[in-house]
Amino acid sequence: MPGNADLHIHTYFSDSTASPQEVADEAKAAGLSCIAITDHDIIEGVAPAIEAAGPHGIEVVPGIELSSEFENCDIHILGYFIDYQKGPMLERIDTFLNARMDRMKRMIMNLKGVGVNNIEFEEVCALTHSRAVGRSHLAMLLQQKGWVNNIKAAFEKYLGPGCPGYAPKYKQTPFEAIELIRRSGGVAVMAHPMLTQKDELIPRFVAAGLKGLEVYYPNTMDAVVQFYERIARKNGLIATGGSDAHGKAKPYTYIGKRTIPMEVVEQLRQAKG
Repeated sequence: MPGNADLHIHTYFSDSTASPQEVADEAKAAGLSCIAITDHDIIEGVAPAIEAAGPHGIEVVPGIELSSEFENCDIHILGYFIDYQKGPMLERIDTFLNARMDRMKRMIMNLKGVGVNNIEFEEVCALTHSRAVGRSHLAMLLQQKGWVNNIKAAFEKYLGPGCPGYAPKYKQTPFEAIELIRRSGGVAVMAHPMLTQKDELIPRFVAAGLKGLEVYYPNTMDAVVQFYERIARKNGLIATGGSDAHGKAKPYTYIGKRTIPMEVVEQLRQAKG
């Protein structure tokens, strides 16, 4: 099947600045045949993206990027071809979003405790079109209000683990995330393993139902890509990829910067459920 796909794209329903319509238009400009909407812990962007991409003749894979934690490490699990209209995923999302909002309130209180007293919860919520507030939104405000010079500094000084503004997130293990995706009719893929650097856990995730590995990731050296290609082959995993585009929030990547052939989309389609 001809064409290319970008299977890691965010919208303004989580931590991107791009609307579903803007995502569809950029995908068309990039010459893509297929995209996946993979917002963090939320699926509200899927339906409007499908509607926006339809006139362009672009397939939209319903997806999500679930946050999880294991052995004090953040591990993100992508879910593809999930049922986004009913079922277990829809039932759990309220829990995820309520936990995100509670966490944000705690982080803001922590910041007030060290003198960062001009950031309010409502300001953070205004940066997204849903309840999927996260540290990146808070980091934007810290930069806008002059507490740091850039987003990276916000995490290093205030929002990273061990920093004064940090608060732990909702506890879900990767194994629980994989099972939730499976029960939602989808295919579980480990996101950006080159960032997570927990390669020794991959066989355990495979045993739990992991079907793919995000091998092709933007701004990754060829040697690293080849390393994860070997891991994917060794574990019988589908090698996926995408741009991890977040609109203007991450200017170093964009829709279509990293793509995979449509054959991989078909492999995922065959593996779902």
